[in-house]
Amino acid sequence: QVQLVESGGGLVQAGGSLRISCVASGRNPPIATMGWFRQAPGQEREFAAAIEWTGGNTKYASSVKGRFTISRDSAKNTVYLQMNSLKAEDTAVYYCADRIYSTWLLASSVADYQYWGQGTQVTVSS
Repeated sequence: QVQLVESGGGLVQAGGSLRISCVASGRNPPIATMGWFRQAPGQEREFAAAIEWTGGNTKYASSVKGRFTISRDSAKNTVYLQMNSLKAEDTAVYYCADRIYSTWLLASSVADYQYWGQGTQVTVSS
């Protein structure tokens, strides 16, 4: 079992920045890829970014590419999402997710991830 706990969400003005974090608990939790997804009210959960845990390769949704940066600290079992130039449409609950399988790395579908955090709210005021 892997437990994921997000933190760092909050209220920020449009054009501002915010960094959210996610810690995976447990000794040597199985992680092949960590992803960030987001869900706005009334909308489906959508992919934002993913990072290969070992190789560090990354993938971004077109809507956040160039503004968001995903990174990880393997020693701390922590993944980060640095969000810059935030827009009102970035407002959502942000979830981190863990894919434990080492095939199809950098997957971008909800169904490809096995463990999920409880989410952290990010609100961007315009």
